[in-house]
Amino acid sequence: MTLTPEIIAILMLDALFLFFALIAFVLSLRILFKWDIRSTQPLQYALEKQSYLVSVIIKYIFVLKLPLFLFYIFTCNKLSNIITGAMCASGVVNSVDFGLYLMVFKIINLYLFGFWLLLNNADMKDELSPFVRMKFLFFVIAFIPLLLEIILEISFFASLNISKIVSCCGTLFSLTSASYLSLLFKVDSSLLVGLFYFFGLMVLLGYILKNIPVFIFANLMYVLFSLIALIVFFSTYVYELPTHHCPFCLLQQEYYGVGYLLYISLFVGTFYGFCGGILEMVTHKGHTKFFKISLFFNAFYLGLVSLYPVAYYLKNGVWL
Repeated sequence: MTLTPEIIAILMLDALFLFFALIAFVLSLRILFKWDIRSTQPLQYALEKQSYLVSVIIKYIFVLKLPLFLFYIFTCNKLSNIITGAMCASGVVNSVDFGLYLMVFKIINLYLFGFWLLLNNADMKDELSPFVRMKFLFFVIAFIPLLLEIILEISFFASLNISKIVSCCGTLFSLTSASYLSLLFKVDSSLLVGLFYFFGLMVLLGYILKNIPVFIFANLMYVLFSLIALIVFFSTYVYELPTHHCPFCLLQQEYYGVGYLLYISLFVGTFYGFCGGILEMVTHKGHTKFFKISLFFNAFYLGLVSLYPVAYYLKNGVWL
């Protein structure tokens, strides 16, 4: 295992997450099976206090996981300086067979824990606490991917080998890549970019029509094709290099860290669109504020990535 101050900090936080999440998991099971809002027994009062404790624990985990995700990317970027062949976080992540799966679990858990907080907030605002069992059942289920993420992260850092030669991002994100990422470059980029704009328009349509299922589906597809279109098309205009498709280099100082702005706006927009829509279907209460936030950040992301090819064309008179 390669140990740096950053890795030690991440592993220590993983241990804290696991410790507190286990406490929340056990208490959630207890509340799930014994909760009775109509009861006046001491057990019910104890469960109400424990439910508040679990809420605080989950808030603590989520509040730390948001910056920790960015810190994980920063750490991988820093490790690229000592791992042969790696030029950014991409090479480090892919130097371990399951590195990409770890990234996927990290993203999924942000959405899951964020949705739990929305559901908990809706439950706390109602005097009857109608969603207690639902939210604790959801956490019991969400605990599994959190546990898998922690196990994968510990295994990831334990498996890092600084003497191993890895592939750079130019190789990984190309048609010649041996991974399934190469499949993205076998599809006409104009089709993928067209789908990105189509689902962006579908988000707007879902908002105008107040059609929640359409809004949820559009946001789900929008985040998928936003990332795909960014890799195969828009990133090349940020780098001004037709062969450079890496989504991690966008976080580098040379490009003013624009990737942070892009990814945060995409996460916020699709989170409130997807999770806010599901919350409305569950609670049967309007959450128009969530949809306005979603529309704003999704539109911001779309406008920002679109600005790069337009600016390049105006500057050079040609497309890449």
